[in-house]
Amino acid sequence: MSPPDPELHPISHERFIAYVETLADRIAEVHWSPDLLVGIGRGGLVPTVYLSHRLDRPMLSVDYSGASPDRTDALFDDLAARSRAGVRVLIVDDINDSGGTISHIRRTLEEKGGDAAHVRFAMLLTNSRSRQRVDYWAEDIDRDTDKRWFVFPWEALASRQAIVDEALSVPDRLA
Repeated sequence: MSPPDPELHPISHERFIAYVETLADRIAEVHWSPDLLVGIGRGGLVPTVYLSHRLDRPMLSVDYSGASPDRTDALFDDLAARSRAGVRVLIVDDINDSGGTISHIRRTLEEKGGDAAHVRFAMLLTNSRSRQRVDYWAEDIDRDTDKRWFVFPWEALASRQAIVDEALSVPDRLA
């Protein structure tokens, strides 16, 4: 018997814009301004573009979905060097679910000699049960009770089946 389809929860463009505004406001509240934003692909790329424009800061991207390990490694070398030099780096993604991506990024930057004091994380959604904490978020969810699969505006052109297949590929988020 196959598992039931996940509950797909579309995030409207208006809601997405509100999330970006919330992130910008939360960053301003603590009087910390990033020098550089880094979008984590695929899901963090669009939010980073919007937040980059909203904060009037440059951005780079790290694409986990298709980048070769050598290219990603070189980008992390650069980010670690920038943070050591005092550049304030804001890592942006769509959702902090399990914390795996954040953990990997923190570990990689540390291994490359990055300065964690100059690196912060921002997410549209964060799971209060995640193994990793983020500095800024727009909405807090609890994966113990909230099993919705969030569908962001940039995923709207994907087929329903592709979205369902992606959700089913990480059953621990849905169970």
